[in-house]
This record gives sequence, structure tokens and C-alpha cells, in this order.
Amino acid sequence: MLLPPIILIRVAFFVHYFCRFTSHYSIHYLCCMKRYLLFSSLFFIILSCNQSNELIKEQIIHSDSVAINYFKGDGTMDSVVAVKIIKDQKIISQFTDFVSQKNSKMNYSCGVDGSLHFFKMNKVIQDINFGMNKSGCSYFSFSLQGKMQSTELSAAAKELILSLKK
Repeated sequence: MLLPPIILIRVAFFVHYFCRFTSHYSIHYLCCMKRYLLFSSLFFIILSCNQSNELIKEQIIHSDSVAINYFKGDGTMDSVVAVKIIKDQKIISQFTDFVSQKNSKMNYSCGVDGSLHFFKMNKVIQDINFGMNKSGCSYFSFSLQGKMQSTELSAAAKELILSLKK
């Protein structure tokens, strides 16, 4: 998400206006501009951290169904104990929102408790693993543009996943 150029112009004008009334105009102006560039760069870096969330959302938002694989619950992927197919667009939309929430760090020692498979016209468009049974291990993980990413699995997402298992 980029800021409209008018906001950046206003901030630059403010910095210019503020620096104009100080002594040693040219040196101080350069220092102010340097600070402005530093803070604006940091601001854009922080904004770009959530870009992966928007990319995953764009990837799965047009899904027409989701298959949920529930694993044994001990963190291993070898035992599928239940499979649910969801075609309700409201629930698919909820999963889309949950998966694209706040980024989190990958913890490879957590294991996997299940997986979501998003489909469009009977083709898998995204596979997403989730962990939720260990303390401190609530996450969604997925490959996006060749990189492993993870986002937080909220209490509401866990509740939805468990309610659909029944």
C-alpha cells in the first residue's frame, strides 16, 4: 500500500518550511532532508512488511472451495484423521481474512496440525499448513513467490477450524 503523493509532498513542504527559519540554512536544510529521507524510508520499509499478506490474500480471495485436512494433532503430517470440503463463500472469506493477518516468525519445531487447500475450478491455487495445538505455535505457513511465509493463527481462526471438524 503506497501513500498518495500529496501526503509525501506535504511532509516535504513541512520539512522545508521548518528548516527555512533556522540558522545556517543550507547545512541545516540538508540535515533536515536527510532526516526526512531516513524516516520516510523506514516508513516505507514498515509498510512493505505487510505486502506478503496482501499477496496471499489476492492469491486466495477468488477461491470457490477449501479442503481442510486435520492431522493427528501431534505435529506430524503422516496421519489425516478428517477431511472437510467447504464451499460456503462466507467461510472461505473468513479463512482468507485469517490467513492474511499479521506476519509471524516461522518456528520449525512446532510441527503441523493440519492444512488448508484453496481451490478454484477444481485446481489447487494455494496450500497452507497450520499449527495450533502446542503453546506458542499458532500459525499459518505457506510458500509465496518461492519463499516460506507465516502469519498468526488467531483464536477466532482456531475456533473456526475446530468447529468445522465436527
